[in-house]
Amino acid sequence: MTEVVAVARDAAHRFSKQLCPGIVLIAGQGVEGDAHRGVTVQHRSRVAQDPTQPNLRQVHLLAAELLDELNAKGYDVGPGEMGENVTTRGIDLLALPRGARLALGEAEVEVTGLRNPCAQISGFRSGLLSEVLLRTPEGALVRRAGIMAVVTRGGAVAPGDAIAVHLPAAPHLPLERV
Repeated sequence: MTEVVAVARDAAHRFSKQLCPGIVLIAGQGVEGDAHRGVTVQHRSRVAQDPTQPNLRQVHLLAAELLDELNAKGYDVGPGEMGENVTTRGIDLLALPRGARLALGEAEVEVTGLRNPCAQISGFRSGLLSEVLLRTPEGALVRRAGIMAVVTRGGAVAPGDAIAVHLPAAPHLPLERV
């Protein structure tokens, strides 16, 4: 089953987010009560570069399967702790194309790209960055720390909500760092 496992938000710019019984997504802005909500970019390093950039990182989604893998390797990581707003199960988030739409509860988001994991991850759990930022044998970076999306239809999202995937018309564009 493809479903929402957990939802989280945090009004402050901290690495981890606090689990909630439900969140509300606001069209064109993000998660109500979250520090990254806004029409323009809210991520501090990006605000410093250009505060007028559109916010393509309104909602962060992460697969519970990644958390399972990390926990099996000895990392103690739970939902929301890697900064995600929505923890999913049963969907290969990293394989989605740009522009894919995910219906989550009453809301819908459009996938914009990959989360770019930063050094804060190793501050959270030593060595974790090397688990979510890998290199292929050819040297290409593989980002596994989840995907980012914008809210196209607002509404409530809660654990247990089903997730429906709507792919854009072909050709499908691969996810890139946003």
